[in-house]
This record gives sequence, structure tokens and C-alpha cells, in this order.
Amino acid sequence: MANPSIPRDRSLTYGLVESLGQLIVTGEFDAKSFPTEAQLSSQHGTSRSVTREAVKMLTAKGLLQARPRQGTSVTPEEHWNLLDPDVLRWLLERKFSLKLLAEFTEMRLAIEPAAAALAASRADARGFANMRAGFQRMRAAARGEDEPVAADIAFHTAVLAATDNRFFAQLDPLINTALRISIRFTNRIKGRAADIAQHEEVLNAILAGEATRAAGAMRSLITEVLDLISAASAAASGSARRGARKIS
Repeated sequence: MANPSIPRDRSLTYGLVESLGQLIVTGEFDAKSFPTEAQLSSQHGTSRSVTREAVKMLTAKGLLQARPRQGTSVTPEEHWNLLDPDVLRWLLERKFSLKLLAEFTEMRLAIEPAAAALAASRADARGFANMRAGFQRMRAAARGEDEPVAADIAFHTAVLAATDNRFFAQLDPLINTALRISIRFTNRIKGRAADIAQHEEVLNAILAGEATRAAGAMRSLITEVLDLISAASAAASGSARRGARKIS
């Protein structure tokens, strides 16, 4: 049986949300008013119903606000929902900053060691199988037989799922989205893909049911990532200062 197609209006709505979301996070509307519904429909060739739904979705993500007699406007960045995978992706892809990446990695440092400890205590046969599969994909990627970023993400999200905690499991889209950018960045700095031995230590500790060891191994892995980002930030700041001195 063929998969049902996405209704055309829904596809158009998602396309408009994607386009407007990217424009908002890159500051397109910082110095001018956000267009009216009629203007957006005209500019993007969409119906009023599609435009209205897209604006509602962006409002739910915290990017827009509507006020009586004032129309719709872009909200300050501190009100954006950074836990929304779309918002985080737009920021990391379209308005990349090392500070944002560092903040996300700090959040990982608070979450993933705890997830590894829970997985060590609670994972069932299915959880073990998924983590092993993710790790085997990483080994295959190291041999050039799988995509390194996708394999790394598969391992980390399998650990979240193995916690038997619905809140951790629902972090999957967020972690998946940000890791896609984070891993590419850190791999570029290191000049290689993820450290297989470090990930194997996490896996072995979980399989052995050693919660403290699992948490420590995951903490060590993510701390290394944070150190790489900190070093890159320091290098970027140094370059900026040298450039400023040359100009002056």
C-alpha cells in the first residue's frame, strides 16, 4: 500500500514556515515591520489560509507575537523556543554561533550522562540492541560504510530511548537536530569522526549495568566536545582582536 501523500496545503504551510523561520532568525525583519497576512500571501504565492496557519505555527514556536491593533511582529530572541527543533536548526544553520553551540553542549552535559546512568540501570533487550546497532553503525562509518554523523546520532538517541523515561526519550528530535550541526563542526576541528573507543566505553558500561561508570564515560565524551568549542571560541576571539588592532 502506498504511503498517503501530504495534503498540498499542509506541504505549502511547512514550506512557508521554513522560509519565514529562516528569515526571522537571520534578522531579515529586525529593521522593518513583519509583513501583513495579505503581503505574505502575495510575496510567497500562498493562500490566506496557508499563510494564517504558518503564522500560527511560528507564533507557537515563540518567533512571532500578535497584538490587537498592532498586528504581528517578531519577538525578541530571548523569547524564542530554543527547545523547538526547527528553531534550533535555523539558528545553528542560518545564524551559527560558537556561543550557541557551547550552550547546547552544556545542556547535553547535564542530560546525557544522567541518561547513560539510567540506561545502565533500566535498559531492556530492545534498548541494548538499539545501542549496539548504533555503535556498530559508528564502526561501519569508520570503515567508510555508513554516514558518520547519522551513525553517531543513532548511538546517542538510542541511549536516550533506553532510559525508559518518556521525558528523556522525547528529547530525541532536539538532540538529533543539534547533534547534526555539532558533530560536523567538532569533526572538522578534530580532522576525524567520533572517537570509537570513547563511545565503546559508554556502551560497555551500560551493558554491564554500571551506572556511575556509564555516566562518567558519557561526561568525558561530551566534555571533550565542549573543550573543542571553547578552544575554537578563544581562537576566533584572538583573530577578531588582531583584526581590530590592524584596522586601528
